[in-house]
Amino acid sequence: MRVKHNVSLGIGALFAAVAACRRAAPARESSPARAASARVDASVASGASWRRAAFPVFDVHTHIDPAATSRVLAMFDERNVRVAVNLSGGAPGEGLEESLAQQRASGGRIVPFCNINWRGAGDPGWVAAQIATLEGCAAAGVKGWKIPKVLGLAAGDGRGQRLRVDDPMLDPIFERAGALGMVVLIHSGDPRAFFEPATPANERWDELGVHPAWSFADPRYPRWSEILTEFETRVLRHPRVRFIGAHFGNAAEDPDRVERLLARAPNYFIDTSARVPEFGRHDPERMRRFFVRWQDRILFGTDLGVGTDPRDLMLGSTGAEPPTFAEIERFWSATFRYFESTDRRIEHPTPIQGRWTIDAIGLAPEVLRKVYGANAARLLNIPWP
Repeated sequence: MRVKHNVSLGIGALFAAVAACRRAAPARESSPARAASARVDASVASGASWRRAAFPVFDVHTHIDPAATSRVLAMFDERNVRVAVNLSGGAPGEGLEESLAQQRASGGRIVPFCNINWRGAGDPGWVAAQIATLEGCAAAGVKGWKIPKVLGLAAGDGRGQRLRVDDPMLDPIFERAGALGMVVLIHSGDPRAFFEPATPANERWDELGVHPAWSFADPRYPRWSEILTEFETRVLRHPRVRFIGAHFGNAAEDPDRVERLLARAPNYFIDTSARVPEFGRHDPERMRRFFVRWQDRILFGTDLGVGTDPRDLMLGSTGAEPPTFAEIERFWSATFRYFESTDRRIEHPTPIQGRWTIDAIGLAPEVLRKVYGANAARLLNIPWP
């Protein structure tokens, strides 16, 4: 298995450098809130590098090749990541067995979500076959189903049109997932800039220049708002299905829109993966209010991807070259700094995702604990410190 966005160039000693910088994990705090509060205050006072999260982290959005398990666990120990969801878990006979073996080998720290086959949608028997896949995954103990952006952007409906996110043909699959108790994580659309002309004037040109196939400016694709409307319709149609909207509800550019769906759908959660650079640009006071209001429905995620080759590493996105050691440090430190400090005009975690700074929101310890891990653990019924 390769990570979502393959990188196959560069620095062979990358993870050796990370391992050389590891710190021993501290003993479990007797009072997490007091310990985290002291950690945040001390870090601000000392100018610490924010290399380790103040609370244990449950990362709900990763892509991890089973062959990379030992390297990933070393990285997680360094950053205080206790559990992660591997969204590239596969299907029975198509990688799921290896992902379940990874779960066992990691002592339950890497939890797979499964995937279905979007090819052949609309063919006779396709819906029944995908339901059978989900049933097989649930029987194997899988807790969730990941849906990639291929739904709505690339998959056909068998009638010569694209398969809309809200196509009624898919209703029985979603309902069965809910009946099986599976959490459904959906990535719909992409950053709004990807739907605008892919020219040097585009604010995400650094990324689009490396990945021209990520541009959806061509009018044959739906518009950004159109695909979000389809996504929202899908969530609202299934009140008994627990949904996670990937990448800050797929709309980090518009927190008001994200908030409206959270208000209408109590079965709906969002993750923060690969969008700190985007929602970090909004007014920090407004974003702090957002996180406080929805503190029970926001899940920490990174979109970390790790492949078999140590050079195959995705930090929310990928560039033309594998990330350097400094970029790895920035990825983690800027992420934790955003949530834990009140610093202004700081570098965001993923340079290729835009040339701007972000303003941190300094969440209170009781909110941090939920966002960093407790919410995801509750949603997936996993014990948590």
